[in-house]
Amino acid sequence: MLPRTRTRSVAVGAAVALALALAACGSETSGGAGSSPTADATPSAASTTTSAASPSGGACSAPPQLPGSVPSFSAPPDKATAAGKTFEATIHTNCGDITLELDGAKAPQTVASFVQLAQKAYWKDSPCHRLTTAGLHVLQCGDPTGTGSGGPGYGYGIENAPVDGNYPAGTLAMARGQLPDTNGGQFFFVYDTTALPTDGGGYSIFGRVTSGMDILARIAKAGVESTSANPYDGPPAQPISILSVAVTEKKA
Repeated sequence: MLPRTRTRSVAVGAAVALALALAACGSETSGGAGSSPTADATPSAASTTTSAASPSGGACSAPPQLPGSVPSFSAPPDKATAAGKTFEATIHTNCGDITLELDGAKAPQTVASFVQLAQKAYWKDSPCHRLTTAGLHVLQCGDPTGTGSGGPGYGYGIENAPVDGNYPAGTLAMARGQLPDTNGGQFFFVYDTTALPTDGGGYSIFGRVTSGMDILARIAKAGVESTSANPYDGPPAQPISILSVAVTEKKA
């Protein structure tokens, strides 16, 4: 499980000789391209406005242009802000809404980071840059630069990684680099049950998809861009971008 480059965001690849790696560059402190405002906000129930109308009827609208600048943060938020809590997140995309349940009891640092990045509109107009369709069945998102090498300016460790390396369909997990403390802003959806390597610590599971699996299935069915060097691993042929993310805490 080697990242393609030191900073390349990697999805992992055990099955088939694809040598895939779901990597994220959370270890970088530059925070990726664009401006670098420092923001250490404590996450709270948050919502951002969509930048375009969500499509209906199973169609995707044209994806937005890449953002002109990307926020950067000096450190991850305090995990206590999410510990023991459950959150509901709605990812508004140009292909429809994907809703999630975030588990702050099992992955408090990851969930605290996700909530903060959503609150600060970190993912506004960011493309999902990687789809894998053989052996691994994941859609990787969360890099506003669209390159697979962007990060929020901080990194943190692995939480709640399955010992057996089994990631069921509907799993929401973090992408990372080769080192275990490189979780940052990139994450992936598992659209069909996938086994990932456990060496290096595995990949943090921090939630599940509660609605929108049909959207992931459509993106997967369309396959990878024909120009990709690997027909099973590359940008999705049907572009899908995050327009905004809204998060609210679920009260007991």
